[in-house]
Amino acid sequence: MTDLSLLQLILANLALMAGACLQGVAGYGIGTLAAPLLFLISPTLLPAPLILNSVVLVILMLVRNRQSLEFRQVRFAIGGGVVGAVFAGLTLYWMSPKGFELAFGILILIGVGLSLGGLRPQLNARNSTLAGVASTYMGTITAVGGPPIAMIYQDQKGPLVRANMSAFFLAASLLSISALLASDYLGRNELILMGLTLPGVLVGFWLSGRLVNRLGLDRIRPFILGIAAIAGVAALTRGLMSL
Repeated sequence: MTDLSLLQLILANLALMAGACLQGVAGYGIGTLAAPLLFLISPTLLPAPLILNSVVLVILMLVRNRQSLEFRQVRFAIGGGVVGAVFAGLTLYWMSPKGFELAFGILILIGVGLSLGGLRPQLNARNSTLAGVASTYMGTITAVGGPPIAMIYQDQKGPLVRANMSAFFLAASLLSISALLASDYLGRNELILMGLTLPGVLVGFWLSGRLVNRLGLDRIRPFILGIAAIAGVAALTRGLMSL
């Protein structure tokens, strides 16, 4: 079954509820907010259970925002995602559990740095492809793939962002799942954990429908990045101490 306590499962569902609500409003965020919290609750909740839950969330978001989808824009990012998933699968295949904690901490801090960097790359084929590679690589290993792809959509309108990023995240998540299966990071226990934490995602998505025009992302962004930075440092420290 699972070694998690009832309290850990409740906390995990609350973290996923907050992350799913954020992604439903902003177009991304379940990984950036929930993954660091889940790591602090129990590293067994990452990456596969969160990525599986993300698939359900982005399907719901695609249905909600389907009229704003522009696939011609997002296809380059999806193509880059194939490359990112291959590299991530190879990384996981050769990585030890200690190495996973180090990689998690480093990639989380890179994601925070990208979010704080103030870069504003244009939405074009080259940048979309590069963002697709980076997002899928980071998302497969840490379940935090939002920052690179979000950078190229930061000047676009809300409905387009939510639709196109959902389409990308769906493709990237399916690619990540393939990489996790190939590297033996996805099995029965991860499926059980996904099922036990799915209610939080569903409640968060429902809440986002009521907050989509009310929640100001700029107000909570420092809080989200602060949580991510703390978890990244904790993972990096734990990995270094276990060497």
